Amino acid sequence: MPVSHLPAARIALVLTACAAIAACGSFDNASQSIAGLVTPYKPEVVQGNFVSKEQAAALKPGLTRQQVREILGTPLVTSVFHADRWDYVFTLKRQGVAPQSRRLAVFFKGDQLDRTEGDEMPSEADFVATLDNKRRGAKVPPLEASEERLKQFSTGRTAAPAAPAAEPPAATSYPPLEAPAR
Repeated sequence: MPVSHLPAARIALVLTACAAIAACGSFDNASQSIAGLVTPYKPEVVQGNFVSKEQAAALKPGLTRQQVREILGTPLVTSVFHADRWDYVFTLKRQGVAPQSRRLAVFFKGDQLDRTEGDEMPSEADFVATLDNKRRGAKVPPLEASEERLKQFSTGRTAAPAAPAAEPPAATSYPPLEAPAR
């Protein structure tokens, strides 16, 4: 490159670098405004054991550990330092809904249930109703077809196709599964 064009090339390079830096800044602002309009999908996170009001009511002092396990399931947390305590913890995190968290601690004396402590548990029906929040305003479609709807679908139909011709019977002898011994 001739010496006379070197300062002009440097100036062009500096101007290009400044334009690129300015473009990056405006692109960042544009991406932030787009990010405000579009939110990423966040999956529902369910952790732990859901314990219903009905299950908690079934717990009576004197039940064995195995009976408690049959009613509530395997505890989420057991501690080596607290062998006579089982913790049932349940959390549910969903997009657009406040996180739900419930806890139930079950205490034993030896192999017998002594007492329980924890949050008030919802009934199974109440819990299911909180899960189905997206369909509250949705219209339930009719599940039975009226005579008019059946007639509407039956017109324009042709008769069912004839059954295909009978196929020949399958072979009754098959080759051996293993190669003959040598």
